[in-house]
Amino acid sequence: MANEIRNPELWQDGSLKIDWVRHHAPLLNGLEKEFAEERPFAGLKIALSVHLEAKTAYLCKVLAAGGAEMYVTGSNPLSTQDDVAAALVHEGMNVFAWYGSTPEEYERHIRKVLEPGPAIIIDDGGDLVSLMHSEYRDLIPGVIGGCEETTTGILRLKALDRAGKLGFPMMLVNNADCKHLFDNRYGTGQSVWTGINRATNLIVAGKNVVVAGYGWCGKGVAMRAKGLGADVIVTEVDPVKAMEAVMDGFKVMKMSQAAPLGDVFVTVTGCRDVVGPEDFMKMKDGAICCNAGHFDVEVDVASLKRMAVSSRLARKDIMAYTLENGNTIYIIAEGRLVNLAAGDGHPAEIMDMSFAIQALSARYLVQNRNVIAREPGKMLNDVPAEIDREVAFRELKNWGCEIDALTEEQYNYLYC
Repeated sequence: MANEIRNPELWQDGSLKIDWVRHHAPLLNGLEKEFAEERPFAGLKIALSVHLEAKTAYLCKVLAAGGAEMYVTGSNPLSTQDDVAAALVHEGMNVFAWYGSTPEEYERHIRKVLEPGPAIIIDDGGDLVSLMHSEYRDLIPGVIGGCEETTTGILRLKALDRAGKLGFPMMLVNNADCKHLFDNRYGTGQSVWTGINRATNLIVAGKNVVVAGYGWCGKGVAMRAKGLGADVIVTEVDPVKAMEAVMDGFKVMKMSQAAPLGDVFVTVTGCRDVVGPEDFMKMKDGAICCNAGHFDVEVDVASLKRMAVSSRLARKDIMAYTLENGNTIYIIAEGRLVNLAAGDGHPAEIMDMSFAIQALSARYLVQNRNVIAREPGKMLNDVPAEIDREVAFRELKNWGCEIDALTEEQYNYLYC
């Protein structure tokens, strides 16, 4: 099967990026060595759809070291880095992805990684699993299981599972403590503002920042905005999360109330139409909107385009839309994931933890294939606590930290 990438000649630039990640990913370093000795994926095909940049590429190399035959694509048309894709092809992997793919090209690339019949699926947002269940059901019996990276993907899995249609076990990687507590909060918090700052080159201090959604990702975005000197407003639909935001020191209000006040709007909800036509009409001239949720539906860019009397490219990765009231609204990265479409994604050290969970979860699926339930309604599996703890202990060791252990008496006091 021929690879589909933009330019194979870019491989050296991509290799430099992957090498940089390797030097800052001690957890994956250790797993690469272990997997090379154990070969847990020998003879197995792994289909992977994750934002195709250097950290993902290193995960692919770790899985390949374990014997996997890798079939790789991206999970967002604007997050694939063509030099990284070329580097993986140079390493002998099967890659189908390029930056700026059309919807038709994106779907074709998803198909390309499924058609060989994977034993393991590693998904980010649920596109691989969704297409497998809608059009490649004949391949489902050959799937040992899969791992899902994101909140959005898990919501899609839960819908499949409720309907009794999920055909193989899935590990809910995003639910692991060493994923969402660090990746979603600290990774998203930093990388979103790196993407915004890179795209706009504007100061954050003194601005009103509206963060829509106060889950773990929203907490990180709000915290970093506050640290950069912004006044932060949070919008929510969950009363408990709204209370958290108030007690964390943020203003909480409806989007309709926040729209006239905000200078920068960041959506982090996983839902659609969070910022819509009525909000655009209330916004200040020069308001900036971007999205940090998985799909490009949180900011209703399609409606904004219809409303605009004119539009122009204002700056790389920023489109300007002028409304009939004369105000201009700026959209970063077409409303797609701002930290990846206008940046390099999460820091390497953060993805080292998340991808260590991914790699260990994939190995767990293979090692336990005969005991994990394959019954309707029982296909969703939390990452075992021992994997979470293993990753945490390894990371603490890398940081030079030691912690106490319970004595037998203390353990019995607490748990017996």
